[in-house]
Amino acid sequence: MKITKDIYAGSLSLLTDLYQITMAYGYWKSGNMDKEAVFNLFFRKNPFQSGFTVACGLEYVIDYLKNFKFREDDLAYLETLEGNDGQPLFETGFLDYLRTMEFSCDIDAVAEGSIVFPHEPLIRVKGSLIQGQLIETPLLNIINFQSLIATKSARIRQAAGNQTVLEFGLRRAQGIDGGLAASRAAYIGGASGTSNVMAGKIFGIPVKGTHAHSWVMSFEDELEAFKVYAESMPNNCIFLVDTYDTITGIKRAIEAGKILKEKGYKMVGIRLDSGDLAYFSNQARKLLDQAGFQETVIVASNDLDENIITSLKMQDADIDVWGIGTKLVTAYDQPALGGVYKVTAIRQNPENQWEYKMKLSEQAIKISNPGILQMRRFYDEDGSAIGDMIYDTEIPESTNKYYQIIDPLDHTRSKKINKNVTQRELLTSIFKKGKLVYESPNIEVMKTHCQQELQTFHRGIRRFINPHQYPVGLEKNLHQLKTDLILTLRKK
Repeated sequence: MKITKDIYAGSLSLLTDLYQITMAYGYWKSGNMDKEAVFNLFFRKNPFQSGFTVACGLEYVIDYLKNFKFREDDLAYLETLEGNDGQPLFETGFLDYLRTMEFSCDIDAVAEGSIVFPHEPLIRVKGSLIQGQLIETPLLNIINFQSLIATKSARIRQAAGNQTVLEFGLRRAQGIDGGLAASRAAYIGGASGTSNVMAGKIFGIPVKGTHAHSWVMSFEDELEAFKVYAESMPNNCIFLVDTYDTITGIKRAIEAGKILKEKGYKMVGIRLDSGDLAYFSNQARKLLDQAGFQETVIVASNDLDENIITSLKMQDADIDVWGIGTKLVTAYDQPALGGVYKVTAIRQNPENQWEYKMKLSEQAIKISNPGILQMRRFYDEDGSAIGDMIYDTEIPESTNKYYQIIDPLDHTRSKKINKNVTQRELLTSIFKKGKLVYESPNIEVMKTHCQQELQTFHRGIRRFINPHQYPVGLEKNLHQLKTDLILTLRKK
C-alpha cells in the first residue's frame, strides 16, 4: 500500500544557511536573480570505505519543494535581521520579491534505491540562479543523511544475507526527524522492519518489537515475567533472556514456550542482547531444539554492524534475526556523506549560450565537473553493469562506434564501451518548471530496486574490504571541455 502523506506540510523555507539568503539578496540587488543556472548535487567519496553508495531521500526533496514558499512569519523574521551597522539586513523590496516567488525550476534526479558513485550528479537543478541557490542547503541536508543511512543498511543487508534485519535505533537516533528519516532510509537500503512506530505509520514500514529488560525487572521472578507476557500477548512472544543469567533465561523462556504451545500458540523467538553472542546462540539453539522448539528463532542485538555480523557468521553463530540500532541510525564510523552542490553552467537567458562554470582546487578531487550533466549506465550481455558515463546534454555525441570514458581524477585511466550494449539514463525528470511530473514509487519498490541494482554489480565492488573501483568517467568531449576550462581559469 502506498502511503501518500506530506512529510513536511508547513513552511520550511528558512531551513537553510544564512549565506544562501544573503547571496539571494545579492542576486536580486544586482539584477542577476533571473539568470538561468544549472546546479549539480554530488559526493566525492563513497562512505564507510565502501565500493558503492545508495541514493536516498528524493521523496523528502519532493515534499520540501512542493511546499517551498516564504510565508508571512518567515518574512517577518527576516525583517528583524540586522547588519553590522544595526540597519536591516534586507530591503523591503527583496522581502516582497520573496513573498511572491513561486518555485519554477526543473529538477532531474536518480531514483531512490539506485546505486551511485563519486562525482555522479544525484540531483540536477535547472532554473533561476536565485532559486537554485536558495534550495541548496535543504537538498544537501536531506540527500546526504538518507543516502548515508541507506548505504549502511545495504552493507548490513549484504552481511546478513537472506536473514531478517530489524532497525532498532530510534532511541539513539539524532533527534526526532533523524529517527524518522533513518528508519525510512534503512528500510530502503535493506532492513526488514523497524521498531519505530511513527515510521511505520507514515511510510508503511513493518513494525516489530516485544519487550525490554524493564518488563522482566518489573516482576519478582523472570519466569513470571515471561508467563505474564505470554498471557498478555500470546501472538507476539520473543523473550529477552539476558536480564540476569542468559542460560537460565533461555531455560525459563522454554518453560513459557511450553505453556504457549499447550494453548495453541508458539514462541516466536528469544533475544540475546549481551555477552558472547556466538557462544550463547549456539547454546540457545541446542536447548531450544532439545525442547522441541526447532522453529523458534534466535534474535541478536547489542551494537551490531556489518563487520560484527560477518564475524559472528564466521564463528557459526546460530542467529536468525539481527536487531541493529545505534550503528545503523547514526551511520557509525562515518558521520556524514560529504555531498556538495555546485553551479556548473549559467546563461543570461534561454537565447544565450551556456557559460560553463567549475570550481578549481589544488586537490584534484575538489575540482568540479562543468556542464548540463546526465549519466548513462552500460550493461554487458549478462545484465552486469560495466561502467557509467557522465556527459553534457548540450555536447553532440561522437560518431565513433564506442564511447570513451575518462576518470575525472586521472586522465591516464580510460575505458572504451561499445555503443551497441544495453544502456540507460540515470537522471529522471522530477519537476518541470516547478510542476511535479514524477510519481514516487511505493517504498517497497524502492527497497526492491536497491537490492536488484546491487546484484548487477560485480561482487568485488560490493565487498567490504578494499572494494574494486567501479568505472565512472567523463565522456571524452566533456573531459576535453573540462581540461580546456581548467587551463583557461588557471591563467586568470
